[in-house]
Amino acid sequence: MNGEWVTFNSPFTTRHSHNQPTMIKDIPQNIVKDIAIAVALEKESAESKIWYVYLINLKKVPIENVLITSRGYGEKDGSPVKTSTLRHMFPVVENGAYKLIEPIDEQTFGLNNEYWLSYYIDGNIYDKKFIFLPESIVEVNFIKLPVVNKVGVMIL
Repeated sequence: MNGEWVTFNSPFTTRHSHNQPTMIKDIPQNIVKDIAIAVALEKESAESKIWYVYLINLKKVPIENVLITSRGYGEKDGSPVKTSTLRHMFPVVENGAYKLIEPIDEQTFGLNNEYWLSYYIDGNIYDKKFIFLPESIVEVNFIKLPVVNKVGVMIL
């Protein structure tokens, strides 16, 4: 090699006047907009309530290769608690549509309930973390959820 620099073409490097690679500092941030995660009250009886978590696409375009991981974490009775991490995949979520992610147990409402969403539009990846804080899934925070047409709590 005789003291020469060897460089490889990479999307993370660019060349300047001395032909030395430098890191690109301004990678565009793809901002997640018009996508929501919602916890909806499905059914209520005297002895129990049934809750489901939904992904709602409020965009005018479909989203593709949608991956959602969910987990709960926090403290209960002074001890740390973690739930299992679950993964969900949807090939496409059409514009103005929703997908059922999973049922959620009311006993986890005292934990942080985290949903990490990744998806593609036109080959560009987007991702965002949605966290329902402890005790945020309560009646005072209920709204009529768009598209799903149920009552619940939503994070945009």
